[in-house]
Amino acid sequence: MEEMEEELKCPVCGSFYREPLILPCSHSLCQACARNILVQTPEAESPQSRRASGVSDYDYLDLDKMSLYSEADSGYGSYGGFASAPTTPCQKSPNGVRVFPPAAPPPPHLPPPPAALAPVPRNACLTCPQCHRSLILDERGLRGFPKNRVLEGVIDRYQQSKAAALRCQLCEKAPKEATVMCEQCDVFYCEPCRLRCHPPRGPLAKHRLLPPAQGRVSRRLSPRKISTCTDHELENHSMYCVQCKVPVCYQCLEEGKHSSHEVKALGAMWKLHKSQLSQALNGLSDRAKEAKEFLVQLRNMVQQIQENSVEFEACLVAQCDALIDALNRRKAQLLSRVNKEHEHKLKVVRDQISHCTVKLRQTTGLMEYCLEVIKENDPSGFLQISDALIRRVHLTEDQWGKGTLTPRMTTDFDLNLDSAPLLQSIHQLDFVQMKASSPVPAPPILQLEECCTHNNSATLSWKQPPLSTVQVEGYILELDDGNGGQFREVYVGKETMCTVDGLHFNSTYSARVKAFNKTGVSQYSKTLVLQTSEGCNFETQSAPYSQLVAWFSFDPGSAHSDILFSNDNLTVTCNSYDDRVVLGKTGFSKGLHYWELSIDRYDNHPDPAFGVARVDVLKDVMLGKDDKAWAMYVDNNRSWFMHNNSHTNRTEGGITKGATVGVLLDLTRRTLTFSINEDQQGPVAFENMEGLFFPAVSLNRNVQVTLHTGLPVPEFYTSRASMQ
Repeated sequence: MEEMEEELKCPVCGSFYREPLILPCSHSLCQACARNILVQTPEAESPQSRRASGVSDYDYLDLDKMSLYSEADSGYGSYGGFASAPTTPCQKSPNGVRVFPPAAPPPPHLPPPPAALAPVPRNACLTCPQCHRSLILDERGLRGFPKNRVLEGVIDRYQQSKAAALRCQLCEKAPKEATVMCEQCDVFYCEPCRLRCHPPRGPLAKHRLLPPAQGRVSRRLSPRKISTCTDHELENHSMYCVQCKVPVCYQCLEEGKHSSHEVKALGAMWKLHKSQLSQALNGLSDRAKEAKEFLVQLRNMVQQIQENSVEFEACLVAQCDALIDALNRRKAQLLSRVNKEHEHKLKVVRDQISHCTVKLRQTTGLMEYCLEVIKENDPSGFLQISDALIRRVHLTEDQWGKGTLTPRMTTDFDLNLDSAPLLQSIHQLDFVQMKASSPVPAPPILQLEECCTHNNSATLSWKQPPLSTVQVEGYILELDDGNGGQFREVYVGKETMCTVDGLHFNSTYSARVKAFNKTGVSQYSKTLVLQTSEGCNFETQSAPYSQLVAWFSFDPGSAHSDILFSNDNLTVTCNSYDDRVVLGKTGFSKGLHYWELSIDRYDNHPDPAFGVARVDVLKDVMLGKDDKAWAMYVDNNRSWFMHNNSHTNRTEGGITKGATVGVLLDLTRRTLTFSINEDQQGPVAFENMEGLFFPAVSLNRNVQVTLHTGLPVPEFYTSRASMQ
């Protein structure tokens, strides 16, 4: 029951719901909290004017898209969608949900009206603090929203289950523990108060006295007030509109609002939806059971990794101590590798435990809440929230999909120290694969006809010799640094083709590959020399440098699944209201690079982000929220720089449809600079840029951008470079 508590708390005040209302988006709010976050809209957005234009009273607005980031709070700003509405910083609820500020207080000479009686401001707008969808209220105001009586009943039962011993309701000072409850009077009595106020004689002798616990159950099971229609307060709900998915009364059908809709009996739909929710919970319950078993498996893996690590370290130390003093330095290096492998395994497993624990807690809480909802005896109240609960249950079950309950790490350390080498080979001492009866594989053969380079990427392909029968478990591909330096591993796996991105332009690389199995590692293949693209050099008289230009597009393979591609992967948008990240296909590690993004569509003032990122950047949050991205996010009025969720350098000037955002990555000076419509936006955004960076964009469904590459450096940068 405790894990269900978050389901019972208002996202605005953080307390248990009080008189909860059901919004059209299926979320709930306290009636007082809903009144507190109302925002008055201009006359042009009134319900009357919207009905005249054929728009529903409860059409959602994108008011919450007007985010006004600031360096002071690094949060979201308030609604500012109309010129006449003053901009006011938003507040955050105890649950971390951003909400709009309350309306202005009444004049000091007038007492504030009660929350339930206070009039709703004309043309009021309400924004759901959970999904951030906004709607304009009609003339009924908050009375147009049905009350969530099922949620109230669940909260009552939850609070009663958490309450202490029942107390007498008639004690004048310190209430004593109740001993009985009168079913007819609906009052709890201690023994002295029962003898004094409820003697067993006269008419009171016929009253039925119950133990306190049984009386609590009897009170809870008493029939609730029959729900009435929100449009016709004197009419009870009698039917269910299948198209609108709401309970309706007889007058609703007569007046024509639902006359052409399919309607069914309220009781039949109540039983049907209860059955659907129960069936959905069965699948989710199986997933939760599997998750609990999976957590036990992961915790056992932690202990097994610890034991294997201790045993392996002890063996390694014993072998190294038996060697001569020349082995001591090498021993420290080998121990360091084992410790890193140990920590890596533990980190992966513990991270998976933490992630799975959080997801299981959320799943269990939802299950308990749904089970309590099923216990409700109110058909219309149940049907008001059943569709949303069924969708949540199915969505949660999908999140426990394929691969979620599979360990990401093995417990074994497949390493063995060979202590037989001669003393003169000590400096070559290293781990070898555990011995087996089969021979080592033959050296692979590079397939020259399939090996090629494109821009700063290289694709290599290889195969085993035709007559080789030795089993191969995988391959190791190695490249040098492009300057004749040491080889390094760039791929280990079973595939026989690999594309390496992020190489230097106009550089010569040497590549080789070897095969391995449990017995050991094969000899290297023949070395292949590859030349990356020279690109296109732009040189100017004012700038004492040259620019390497690459043509590239967006990468569907690494993008979030909500990203939509068109125009040969040069144009992207999104099918989600949340920000999603897409990367370019080409990574850069040195040189000067410039590309632009044109804004093809810009609706409801979102704030897309543009910049660069590592290949493992988070794809489901705004660019710059983690430490793997460096970005500028911008709305229609101003922009900010963001890295690792730190917002800096607010600059006036935003974007509209048709605007162009430029990104200039100078890895010679190690800087990142942005421009809007070919004018520099703010100062140099980021410095000390080192490593491999991919062009990156984050956007939602309100934005569409097109990528333009192969461009020369803009004039504002060349003129600045000439003055340095």
